Amino acid sequence: MSYAIDINNACKQFGSNLILDNASLKIEYGVTCGLIGRNGSGKTVLMKCICGIMPLNSGEIKVYGKLVGKNGDTPKNIGVIIETPGFLSEFSAYSNLKFLSDISGKANKQAIYSSIRKVGLNPSSKKHVGRYSLGMRQRLGLAQAIMENPDLLILDEPMNGLDKDGVADMRKYLLDLKAEGKTILIASHSAEDIDILCDTVYEMDKGKLQKVR
Repeated sequence: MSYAIDINNACKQFGSNLILDNASLKIEYGVTCGLIGRNGSGKTVLMKCICGIMPLNSGEIKVYGKLVGKNGDTPKNIGVIIETPGFLSEFSAYSNLKFLSDISGKANKQAIYSSIRKVGLNPSSKKHVGRYSLGMRQRLGLAQAIMENPDLLILDEPMNGLDKDGVADMRKYLLDLKAEGKTILIASHSAEDIDILCDTVYEMDKGKLQKVR
């Protein structure tokens, strides 16, 4: 069987600190997988390794069958939120996403406007992102992640900073993406988010992964 994400015996070490300890995980196409665990358990590092931001010390990660990381490819066609999204504070939401889309050449004005609207923001607003609340920045981060219509989403605490209504909106949109056949890996401290959104769940503890559902 082929997998959207296939991780085998991934190890990542910083000095004498072992962050990923022979971690293995398999996510089928079109599945939403939850990643749970305490702060410092290695979830964010694992996501960065999946995206090719950090190389493994040993083991391997494949995304859509292609090797990622050291001497491998950087995954294509993925949308990512890892940690607090960073934007140019003196520019509007649209200007920020337009700047990023100009680099990749994969999203036109219509796609950018659509992604901003879908997350509940106004694409015509001239308000500088530096004046956004944490929740608004998180929404814009999701708009950035989806504007190129990726098949795979890697989302690290996407509900961070959202109020009750914002969480409900985000859940609905992620369920819509799931219904479209997107593959999603989501890390969350919220058991309710994981229960509502996820088909499979892995727990990370001291760098080790265990499938719990």
